[in-house]
Amino acid sequence: MEIDSLPNGTAASPGPTLGPGPTAATTPPSSKLSHLADSLKLEHQFLRVPFEHYKKTIRANHRVVEKEISSVINGVSEAADRDNMSSDDAVNHLSSLVSRLQGLKRKLEEGSKTEHLQAQRCRARLDHLESADVESLSEWNNTRVNRILVDYMLRMSYYDTAVKLAESRNIQDFVDIDIFQEAKRVIEALLNKEVGPALAWCAENKSRLKKSKSKFEFQLRLQEFIELVRAENNLRAITYAQKYLAPWGTTHMKEFQRVFVTVAYKSTTECATYKVLFEPKQWDYLVDQFKQEFCKLYGMMLEPLLNIYLQAGLSALKTPYCYDDDCTKEDPLSQEGFRKLAMPLPYSKQHHSKLVCYITKELMDTENPPQVLPNGYVYSTKALEEMARKNDGKITCPRTGLVCNFTDLVKAYIS
Repeated sequence: MEIDSLPNGTAASPGPTLGPGPTAATTPPSSKLSHLADSLKLEHQFLRVPFEHYKKTIRANHRVVEKEISSVINGVSEAADRDNMSSDDAVNHLSSLVSRLQGLKRKLEEGSKTEHLQAQRCRARLDHLESADVESLSEWNNTRVNRILVDYMLRMSYYDTAVKLAESRNIQDFVDIDIFQEAKRVIEALLNKEVGPALAWCAENKSRLKKSKSKFEFQLRLQEFIELVRAENNLRAITYAQKYLAPWGTTHMKEFQRVFVTVAYKSTTECATYKVLFEPKQWDYLVDQFKQEFCKLYGMMLEPLLNIYLQAGLSALKTPYCYDDDCTKEDPLSQEGFRKLAMPLPYSKQHHSKLVCYITKELMDTENPPQVLPNGYVYSTKALEEMARKNDGKITCPRTGLVCNFTDLVKAYIS
């Protein structure tokens, strides 16, 4: 969706008008329109996620229909080919097929209802984007902040809090709670060292994962093999490897060989090459890998939206001074959380130097020039004059405690 920016001022009409033209007070500023247009460009995920979910549901329903219809047709063909079937057997067989068709009808109704709800969600999000204009920009941005917060909570596994915030702001159609609930079941199972739900998720999305050349299912199978070795059930582990790991041999032979050698070792081995395979952090690795595959499947960004927006602001504030021990508390980067978030960002480019007084936090310029103490520290004239007035002409450096006379100061010049 594109929004054409309006020119500044009022253009003259080529022909007669029926009333007074728009004034500068009623014409939306072009800067606000440009800002709004740029904001809407960041809403790719907002539309992509429900659309991918909608397509996934359609594909799943289609597979169910094909499977059931194929079974019914095969059942009819089988009955038609049997010449010696009695009337009672035929009635029972047809009744079974009718029951199966009735079950298919119920599944189709449920699937249709689900598709309808997801289509409504896509429409609600499109309408929400189309409703964005300069007059309601403040309210629209408030909704966006709430959406970003819910997204962050869901990614950090604060599901209950995310649900309550979405309900209190009435933005259920604008957030992806049901999709993250799907991920929640898999993540909790992996944290409990269970691969069953994750393997079921892989089977459900097999074609998409294969298309993206994902190795997540292979990693799950490797971990399940490792757990059998850990339990010293080597015979079952070998059988498992033949059934589930051997098919991956053509593409992941080195990894397969490395893991298979653990049959000759115990989980208590001190050999670094194989000891790492038995460490608990392997499960954490599977959780991280699942999150990546999950985000890729639904077209989500790997980073939470909140982090991305915060980094955009921090990139303009990050300077080498922010990481000094005497960084002022007013600087957001004095907090460890913001420092960690800004770590991969480059320092902001400062075209013009700005000196800010450590004492008053005011800008030092020609009206309030900087003064240099004998120890080399610089403060504003205004702050030092106030200090000297209260202390009989004495100046005390707030950083080092040095005491000197006001007459000992040297004026610094900004070039």
